[in-house]
Amino acid sequence: MELTVYLAGQIHDDWRKDLQKKAEEKKLPLTFVAPQTNHDRSDNIGEDVLGEQPGKIYKDDAASSINNLRTQVLMQKSDVVIALFGEKYKQWNTAMDASAAITMNKPTIIIRPESLIHPLKELSNKANVTVETVDQALDVLNYIFE
Repeated sequence: MELTVYLAGQIHDDWRKDLQKKAEEKKLPLTFVAPQTNHDRSDNIGEDVLGEQPGKIYKDDAASSINNLRTQVLMQKSDVVIALFGEKYKQWNTAMDASAAITMNKPTIIIRPESLIHPLKELSNKANVTVETVDQALDVLNYIFE
């Protein structure tokens, strides 16, 4: 059995590569999908497809429609969603993706530091599992295969 895991979370560092490397080291049978991690591509996809928009609001609206479609398709095809909340960046997209996963009844693992326990308490309560580290999230997935 192999699981497809959607990796929701900020796109400004290499946390996904680190998680994937650790999963490979543990020989976990996982395939990973994620939001568009090329920030410029994500911001410009609306104009790339639909042409130049008449202003920033329209540009963002066009891009968000296509990004949301991509996320929905990949998340629906996933078996599990891992949503990583960090402290360095605003986490609006992560919260939106975690909420969408929970609404779709996707098994959801939230990774969040201790400092975010209070602000994420309701979301954590709705997720299947909440942990503090990538390693703990992988241990949860590993347990599925025991």
